[in-house]
Amino acid sequence: MIELKHLTKKFGSFTAVDDVSLSIPAGEFFGFLGPNGAGKTTTIKMMTGLFTPTDGQIIINGFDVVHQPMEAKSTFGYIPDHPYMYDKLTGREFIYYMGGLYRMEKEKLKESVEQVIDLLELASWIDKKTEDYSQGMRQRVTFASAFVHNPKNIIIDEPMVGLDPRSARIVKDTLKRRSKEGVSIFMSTHILEMAEELCDRIAIINKAKIIFLDTKENLNVHKVHYDGNLESVFLELTKEPYSE
Repeated sequence: MIELKHLTKKFGSFTAVDDVSLSIPAGEFFGFLGPNGAGKTTTIKMMTGLFTPTDGQIIINGFDVVHQPMEAKSTFGYIPDHPYMYDKLTGREFIYYMGGLYRMEKEKLKESVEQVIDLLELASWIDKKTEDYSQGMRQRVTFASAFVHNPKNIIIDEPMVGLDPRSARIVKDTLKRRSKEGVSIFMSTHILEMAEELCDRIAIINKAKIIFLDTKENLNVHKVHYDGNLESVFLELTKEPYSE
């Protein structure tokens, strides 16, 4: 489970995230939407321990991310929008390296590496150095490295960056499968159609605050008033006020 309690982040006088509270139970696929600069990535960086909250609390699987960072991080996988890799390692070596950070037992790690390579269809190029990878290849290996320790939660910032249609389908199917297996997924994305296709519940953040939070089923009620289209709902809720 992921819990955000009155989460706030300020940079000087600027408030990037303002009193955000969310709870994502096991097995829920949660979509986090918002325009550029709304506070999505800042929220994720606090959840993953990259930023320290100004106020509030983040609890992941019973562990406080600020006060119990190692325990919390051991239970989730993180896929950033621009993955970093060690260019002189092969994809396989990189996944092994990431599994080692989680102190996985050698035999269990070996078995898990083969599973994620098969799951994400990486076998044809996994033993090439990552310096020769395309953005989409790097992204798929990043997913594999996030899955290798069998996390209870997956936190994703823009999962489809650089993916071709087949890679995108592989990633979508993998995420849906993990969700059905009880993994909670927190996904930030600009692709509204993907959020609508995959997510059980959707939140929209704008100007640092949550302005919409509901299930996909209840979202249909809102869509009736906006041409039956999530894009229309999103644009109406996040539009700038008119000024002369």
